[in-house]
Amino acid sequence: MMMIYAGSVGEEVASGEEAASGAADTAGFEAWQRYHEQVRDAGILVSSESLADLVTATTVRVDEAGERTVTDGPFAESREVLGGFYVIDVPDLDAALDWAARCPGSRGDGAVVVRPVADFGA
Repeated sequence: MMMIYAGSVGEEVASGEEAASGAADTAGFEAWQRYHEQVRDAGILVSSESLADLVTATTVRVDEAGERTVTDGPFAESREVLGGFYVIDVPDLDAALDWAARCPGSRGDGAVVVRPVADFGA
């Protein structure tokens, strides 16, 4: 899974004043569309989604006593925003890292975190 983060989220994003993705885009729509087509055409796309505006986030925490706390907004201590993800099926980590480096979200202040999907059947 490639988790796409926008970096250096400022106070304007935390207060909901930024545009649709929850963070300033460093790559245009065309770059994202080209990347998505490349992943799809390579036959490695399992799934992908962009997440809704940051202001729609709700955080749920349950304390040791089982009491639930619901807070509007994302995890408050983070300066990065998860904007979306790709699940790809590639043979190894090196291939996944190559695809992550091609992702428009890895440019500028953004980052793409690559993690394997757990296989509990193994």
